Amino acid sequence: MPAPDPAEFLRQRLVERVRAVFNDTKGGQQPVPPSDDALFAKDTPIRLVHADVIAMMVGGIRSLLLQMLHPHALQGVLDHSNFRADMHGRLRRTARFIAVTTFGHRDDAMDAIDRVNRIHEHVKGTLPDGTPYSARDPETLAYVHVVEATSFLAAYLRHVRPDMPASEQDEYYRQFAIIARSLDANPVPETKAEADRLMREMRSLQRATPEAREVARLVLQQKPEGTPPALQPILAAEASAMLPPQARAMLGIERPGLAALPVRAATWGMGKTLRWAFRQT
Repeated sequence: MPAPDPAEFLRQRLVERVRAVFNDTKGGQQPVPPSDDALFAKDTPIRLVHADVIAMMVGGIRSLLLQMLHPHALQGVLDHSNFRADMHGRLRRTARFIAVTTFGHRDDAMDAIDRVNRIHEHVKGTLPDGTPYSARDPETLAYVHVVEATSFLAAYLRHVRPDMPASEQDEYYRQFAIIARSLDANPVPETKAEADRLMREMRSLQRATPEAREVARLVLQQKPEGTPPALQPILAAEASAMLPPQARAMLGIERPGLAALPVRAATWGMGKTLRWAFRQT
């Protein structure tokens, strides 16, 4: 019997640990198997971007921080989520939704979208000033979509493929728009230029509140089960560095100094290691 390959053993262990972060493996949940009959074809921009673990983790944290600046999105989390007790579970469910709608069979993708729409029907209430909010509001859904899409793509460009052609970036937004529209978001960008314009316009919706800063602190300090101890602080620091200066100030996050360069280098190195582990090029 040939001796076990140490490199292969390390690769498999690393894959198992990462999958445990995104899937409830203790409860028997398995990773989403890529389907040839998904909403999106293989090797198209949305599947390339959403397949990169580090870009999605950094982009996901950045997206959550920006979402907390929208009063309606924030209040929905405060009123209808146990995020304080189960931040990891919330992040895991979001990651699962992205995986199913991007890589899963199209029937499973549409089932996941329908399920989220049904859940959103019950996520409603009033802000502290008495303004009503609803998770089914098209503009709130649009804000969440835009900060997600811009964050995922920005992290991918920063850490994986800075030379991604503009045409492929536009195609990423066109593909992601299919999911957003199925959730009834409006307006939804279909090009990078449209996304950047909407993001600038939507800054007027952002509000700095103690509650937003509290949730941001929890997001940055959370330690998902199974994640290597050194990984989360680096991801959190990199996501913070990628925030617009205005958003950092509103959330009370310190401006990154000289430490930003080694953090970015460490993130790049981890991304390279994980792409090796998952046999990505």
